[in-house]
Amino acid sequence: MQIILVVTVVLHILSGVFWAGSTLALARTGAASAGQLFRPQMGAAAMAGITGGVLWYLLHPSGFNTMERVLALGSLVAVLAAGVQGALCGRSLRQLARNGEKDTQSKARVALGHRVAASLLVLTVICMAAARYV
Repeated sequence: MQIILVVTVVLHILSGVFWAGSTLALARTGAASAGQLFRPQMGAAAMAGITGGVLWYLLHPSGFNTMERVLALGSLVAVLAAGVQGALCGRSLRQLARNGEKDTQSKARVALGHRVAASLLVLTVICMAAARYV
């Protein structure tokens, strides 16, 4: 049981740090190199979601107190962030691949998607960090 918990926590933290960190960096740089990072980001988002669910199962089997509510809010916001990235960035990156780098409207949508997702992921990290202490 202990090794499963440790491995799950490590995978959750590593995938979450990559996802949030790369999203924040892309938001800051106007989504430069977003096409190269999109698939790894979505993979990290999936890994963070799966391992977060396993952690919920292992550590919060009963009850829905304040800590669980804050964690649930954080996970809901993370799902929204993944949805924003998938919808705005994914579609716009496909259009950029078809239309070439001169498609400024698609570039702007990719940057907007990363900015919105970055804000949501910051809220997610705040929820995870604060959940134990509320």
